[in-house]
Order: sequence, then C-alpha cells, then structure tokens
Amino acid sequence: MAKQPPRIGVIGGGQLARMMTAPAINLGLEIKVLAEAADSSAKLATTQIGDYNLLEVVRQFARTVDVITFDHEHVPLKVLEALEAEGVNVQPPSKALAFAQNKLNMRQKLGALGLPMPAWAEIRDASSLDDFIAANGGVAILKTPIGGYDGKGVRVVRSAADAIDWLDNLADFGGSLLAEEKVDFVRELAQLSARRPSGEFVSWPLVETIQENGVCSVVLAPAPNAPDEILAKTTAIAEQVAQGLGVTGVLAVEMFEARDGRIVINELAMRPHNSGHFSIEGSVTSQFEQHLRAVLDLPLGSTAPRAAHSVMVNLLGVDDKNDFVQAYAKALVAHPEAKIHTYGKGPRAGRKMGHVTVVADSVEHALAEARGAAAVLLRG
Repeated sequence: MAKQPPRIGVIGGGQLARMMTAPAINLGLEIKVLAEAADSSAKLATTQIGDYNLLEVVRQFARTVDVITFDHEHVPLKVLEALEAEGVNVQPPSKALAFAQNKLNMRQKLGALGLPMPAWAEIRDASSLDDFIAANGGVAILKTPIGGYDGKGVRVVRSAADAIDWLDNLADFGGSLLAEEKVDFVRELAQLSARRPSGEFVSWPLVETIQENGVCSVVLAPAPNAPDEILAKTTAIAEQVAQGLGVTGVLAVEMFEARDGRIVINELAMRPHNSGHFSIEGSVTSQFEQHLRAVLDLPLGSTAPRAAHSVMVNLLGVDDKNDFVQAYAKALVAHPEAKIHTYGKGPRAGRKMGHVTVVADSVEHALAEARGAAAVLLRG
C-alpha cells in the first residue's frame, strides 16, 4: 500500500495559502485550508470553513492534518497552546507567534537579544507619550500593539492630542500603546529567511521595498547597491531573530536603512510575506515551497537567484469593479516577460488583488516591464 503523503493544514484562506497550493502539489503533499469564508482566495484548497478563534473548530481541522501552519498570525494563542498540549504539531509554535501578535512583546524580546531597533517606549498615558515625543525630535510613530497590519494601527503623532482616541480606549489595545522613534531612513529593506525545527537556516538575498500609503507597492531583489557589510548584517539579524524567538517556517524581518548608517528592525512576519513574492519566479526555491519544507522539517532548498534582478509590483485595488482579470490578455500581449498573479479576490480600493513579477538582467528593464503590465491591468 502506498504511503500517505504528508498533510499540511493552513489556517486562513488568503492569498498566501493560495500560493502554497502549487508547490504543495509539486512536492506531492496534501494541502488543506481552514478558511473564513467559502469564497476565500484559497478556495481551491479549502476543506473546512469556520472561525479560527474557536478551539473546537481548529481542533477538528487539526485532526485531518499532520502539521498546522498559517496564512496569517491572528489565531489566538490560547487556541494554539491548547492544541500543542494535545500533541498537535504547530509551526511556527505559539511561543514564537506570541511576539508576532504583540509588538510590545516583540520589542522587549528583541531588546533582550541585543538586536538593533529604533528608540521605543510603552505608553500608558498622555504624559508618557508627550515625554517620548519631546525626547525624539518632536515626532513619534505610535502603534497599537495588537491587530495592526499594512499601515493600519499606525500613525505619526506630534503630541498626545493626536492620539486621544487611542489613549481613551487603551483596554482595546491590551492596556498600552507602542511609541517608536520616527526613523530618518534612506530606504526600507526586508530580509527573508527560513528555518526548520531541527535548526537548518537559509536566507534569500536582501530586498528593497517601496511603500505606498502604508502598503508595499514594489519589491526590488536584490536590494540595489547594498554593500557586503549590510548584507552580512541583515542575514545575521534574521538568523538571530529566528533562533532567539524560536521561529520555524518563513520569517520576514522588515528593516530601515537609516541616514545615520544604522540598520534597525521595524516589523516581523512569521509566514510567507509580500516582500518574498518575487521568489516564485526569481529564486530556485520560492518562499512558499520553502515554507512547506520547513514546517515539515524537510531539507531546505537553494535560495539562489534565477536572474540578476527580480522586480515585483503589487496590484492594489482601485475601486469595487476592476478585479485585474478583464485586461489579463492585453497585459500578456503587451508584456510577455511579465508573470501575472491574481488572488481571486473581490475588488476593493487599496486591497492587495495580485502582483506582477519580471526577472531580467537589468533592474531598470524589470521595473519598467512590471510597472507597464500593472498599468495595463489597472486600465482594465
């Protein structure tokens, strides 16, 4: 009798789960998705629909797979801890996800590990926020410790009056806020890596990310003109984070390259990440295949680039009508080098609807082609 293939369960039906499906098939794995709704992005692999906040729902799903992993980091820790206590294989484990779910916990842990960060403080009242702002040049970045993503739960403040709504409702955010130095940066960088439970660690080339309204718009791989000392530093930071926090699977460490020469950690993601979508076409092993390998504790694949440059451009929704599918053929004709990925989502302004990747010998050519294809799709 043939041996049953490993079964991977992904909690969350978004585009990350969707993009894990193809490499799972290629590797001969069985992939199942616990989705929030029947029309989710990952509906082709969805085997259960339910609320991931409910232990019994997730427990039922866990019985059908060999390992649980994630499309997002929002499953309550108490749910995951209960599963782990019952012997369920959860990757990354709850002890790591605790730092992804709470930015204050993350800052405290990274500080204990001696990793480079912006100046920061826990804020419990208006006076402590005003003191932090005064000590950091009259401006600060204020974040809600839980629940923020893609620019949500983040604002620039110049006095406590700019955050009075948050300060009056601290209980909604776990009792406190996170204030950070507003870093004067040259550019934003992301270091993608993967680690498996037995300890093997690999990293991809450092990338530069360009943001638009708090959402990643463009990724340049590798980051242009990054000196060897920065490449060594960012890889070392990623490995320290992965080992120090016990992360398994793909890890993205978002960083600032400050004008004063510092490299400081901005955010963490313990799953495949927008900054790594280029790897589907641009790397020997994509972040999605690597994540599956890692959570199953299989040997990790090469992260070597397939071309000198890869550029990814996000397809961000413009209205509630254009789903970027109706102009697909036009874009393919006009830009045959472009690889177009759509996420099967209903259109909405600002929503991540898909992405375009171009690999080439020239970063300028790759960027022009990717943006050109995106523009055709945008026009509909």
